[in-house]
Amino acid sequence: MYTYKDVRITWLGHDGFKIEEDSKTLVIDPFKLSRDVKADYALITHEHFDHCNAEDLKKVIKPNTVVVAIPACKDELSKVKPKEIRMVKPGDKVDLGDFEIQAIPAYNTNKYREPGKHFHPKAEGKVGYVIKTKGGTTIYHTGDSDLIPEMNNLAPDIALLPVSGTYVMTADEAIEAVSKIKPKIAIPMHFGTIVGSEADAQRFKSKASCEVQILTKE
Repeated sequence: MYTYKDVRITWLGHDGFKIEEDSKTLVIDPFKLSRDVKADYALITHEHFDHCNAEDLKKVIKPNTVVVAIPACKDELSKVKPKEIRMVKPGDKVDLGDFEIQAIPAYNTNKYREPGKHFHPKAEGKVGYVIKTKGGTTIYHTGDSDLIPEMNNLAPDIALLPVSGTYVMTADEAIEAVSKIKPKIAIPMHFGTIVGSEADAQRFKSKASCEVQILTKE
């Protein structure tokens, strides 16, 4: 766990995080959870199985949980029973009361499934999120993205950045992204489960232009 002011951040592995402030809990993109991590809010960046799957969401969602996701997640979310599902597209803002959420585009510029076809095409409307807590802390979860212009000068307190390459930015691209995003602190993600290793996270830490915290999976 990493504590910033009154906010507690726990890495759940891959792109998954638990964010806590006071008694409220928000979980992003849970995947391969080893136990229940019940949350008041769940944010899903896109529909791929390692970000949106009913098996893990059942470990997060309770009767009063509010879920924020893109429309492509609708079928998988029909298998769980949250209090409410709020669908968003890039650019949307959602006030959850305990957290304010802004959906930021997330897409590939140079990672291809096959020639001419990105793993995460911009046209599909996948997102990352800027989360603002009641205490005013801002956290940017990029989702599965390359370095894109929409990241410029977001200046969050904390940025959660992929470093593995293949489907998302490499460690070196994440180093460049930090200089564009301008966070105070960066936490690497998207390594150690499907692709990427701690070596990618360490490379990122060694050259990033801000403080980097490498978290141990809960």
